[in-house]
Amino acid sequence: MFSSGVVDRLEAVRQAFRHAWKGYKDHAWGHDELKPISKSFGEWFGLGLTLIDSLDTMWILGLKEEFAEARAWVEKDLSFDKNVDVNLFETTIRVLGGLISTYHLSADQLFLEKAKDLGSRLMPAFKTPSKIPFSDVNIGKGTAHPPRWTSDSTLAEVTSVQLEFRELSRLTQEPQYQEVVNEVMKLVHKLPGKHDGLVPMFINTNSGQFTHKGVFTLGARADSYYEYLLKQWIQGGKTEDDLLEDYLGAVEGVKKHLVRKTGPSKLTFVGELSHNRFNPKMDHLVCFLPGTLALGAHNGLPGDHMDLAVELMETCHQMYKQMETGLSPEIAHFSLQPSDGRDVIVKPADKHNLLRPETVESLFYMYRFTKDAKYRDWGWEILQSFNKYTKVPDGGYTSINNVRDPVNPGPRDKMESFFLGETLKYLYLLFSDDTELLSLDKYVFNTEAHPLPIWPSPPK
Repeated sequence: MFSSGVVDRLEAVRQAFRHAWKGYKDHAWGHDELKPISKSFGEWFGLGLTLIDSLDTMWILGLKEEFAEARAWVEKDLSFDKNVDVNLFETTIRVLGGLISTYHLSADQLFLEKAKDLGSRLMPAFKTPSKIPFSDVNIGKGTAHPPRWTSDSTLAEVTSVQLEFRELSRLTQEPQYQEVVNEVMKLVHKLPGKHDGLVPMFINTNSGQFTHKGVFTLGARADSYYEYLLKQWIQGGKTEDDLLEDYLGAVEGVKKHLVRKTGPSKLTFVGELSHNRFNPKMDHLVCFLPGTLALGAHNGLPGDHMDLAVELMETCHQMYKQMETGLSPEIAHFSLQPSDGRDVIVKPADKHNLLRPETVESLFYMYRFTKDAKYRDWGWEILQSFNKYTKVPDGGYTSINNVRDPVNPGPRDKMESFFLGETLKYLYLLFSDDTELLSLDKYVFNTEAHPLPIWPSPPK
């Protein structure tokens, strides 16, 4: 074969998708998530989450028959007129984002109509005293509320719906979607309580102020705030200076307060700060960061962003490589002591792997911008590990409990929708030689790997 191995790798991703899809179709069709071991399904919002998250992946992989079957389900069976509480953020990034990106790729009006219907039903979340949205909204009743236990919203959640709502306004020519999400960014931009551009994890929907101050992380509850600062700036044609200023400030804050090197191999990692105490803990989620830094550098931001991206990419690779299954734990701790031991320490509660995409996402960006083949090889190793330790014989893939035990990894009986929506999509794009397939100068990916168009510049 002429280009050694490339075709095989793309086909391997297609095969993985088909295998996952078989399990979903056989045992969970139209439901949110497949439980591949028990051959049943889990329901979160009751919106066919896996199916909608997978639509653009099928389009990109050229799986025409599977796409057509899924489209028929969307047309006949997808209804948002139901008395159900949904999480604003998760529904926006997975369902609204998935519908909008599929509309752009397929030019099929059905997906835009569904996106409009959902978008209008999510709007009540923004009716709060502070204009900071509630976490949960009942899409049938049009009512919204914070989680039962608090009046706080998660910072990442309220600042990571902007790409989707802004695009919905552009498509519908109805300004209210963009207005409510821009208002949130405006409030957060001028809010006191930041630490050199780093933000706390919670924000109160009554007061509009940060709460739980003094804790700073790039992991869960804060991660995509930073990602969406850069991506909104790119989406809007690099005209919104506040977004760029906040992003650049945050990267400086990360370098100043959160970046350290391990003792054994001098791996660069991003830790957490809790009331001025450094914790050498990094969520796998933080592995989005090398890709985001690289994307910024590609868009003219400082070259040292790319240097940090290269170093962090190596660390995320090592989080896989140093595990017995070749799969990363959900959370890694790092050894700061000089020794010949391991860099990565895993606590018993953190040994699980949920089939997450962040590392292969960053590998995709790194390969696109550097063309260094090692990034493809690292992604290929990860896919092989998924196949070896998470593939369920009769269909589907499962998250596992223990990345350190190749003999009994401990299947958890759940296939997250993002395995099809993100993980396999980014692997496919990583292995594809077609640079015009979703050019990063034409599309920006939302935080669920759904590509949205970069807006054309207004005529001068």
